[in-house]
Amino acid sequence: MLAEKLVDESSTPDRPPRRSSRPIPRPFVKWVGGKTQLIKRYGSLVPKSWNRYYEPFIGGGALFFHFKPQQAVLNDVNAELANAYTTVRDDVDALIKVLRTHVYDKDHYYAVREQDPDDLPPVHRAARTIYLNRTGFNGLYRVNKKGLFNVPFGRYTNPTICDEPNLRACSAQLAGTEFRSTDFERACRDARKGDFVYLDPPYAPVSPTSDFTSYVAGGFGFEEQARLRDMLVKLDRRGAKFMLSNSDAQGLRKLYERAGWDVIRVRAGRAINSKTSRRGKVYELVVRNY
Repeated sequence: MLAEKLVDESSTPDRPPRRSSRPIPRPFVKWVGGKTQLIKRYGSLVPKSWNRYYEPFIGGGALFFHFKPQQAVLNDVNAELANAYTTVRDDVDALIKVLRTHVYDKDHYYAVREQDPDDLPPVHRAARTIYLNRTGFNGLYRVNKKGLFNVPFGRYTNPTICDEPNLRACSAQLAGTEFRSTDFERACRDARKGDFVYLDPPYAPVSPTSDFTSYVAGGFGFEEQARLRDMLVKLDRRGAKFMLSNSDAQGLRKLYERAGWDVIRVRAGRAINSKTSRRGKVYELVVRNY
């Protein structure tokens, strides 16, 4: 059986990021399962150093923006998110200009939602993604079986659609990074000894009613979770260090038995349920090979 430790949030000091004179970047999109609230607890769990940093499920990129790795390979199979990241990196001025044309209005929201992103230029496509993320219900990104974004209009007091200072800070941090938009295994194909891979995949459901993985058409089922485990075995054999976070689902525990890796339970907040009474503290698994 794997060793299990419970992380006490009061005993895990944050690992300070590298000092920099530029503004500290923060995730420019809200993403289900984002690690912004867990930075202090995760800070003591990452390696002390690495060569290249890999994140095949970038999502909101909370750890990437916090630790500011000098060499990074980022990836997400979600085409809209991938386009948003590359646009922030390569054309932030144009993106800011387009974002300023969007307004917090219900009719405008649904008109933008109905646009086919494939018909839009990259900058307008990225602005659409960020706008819908900032003004849609609970900051969700969800698609139906046809791959169409279907999140309803959100109710906010005064949402920030264009956070120019943060977008520029994110652009500066993304400069020089490589961004891929492919399968997670291909995204990590060249990770080697001395590299660090952080994996934050769509979480396995802990109950039949808690499946919340529709970031892309088809979702992320148990077979994908098993294939992800197999990839970790390959990374381990290559000498790369990895840290994976996932839900504390019984099926996942079985996946990692006999591997000899370190398993830690981390207490986290759950905020994606539409009913406030069902939000609260849950546990996540963190799996490491170091």
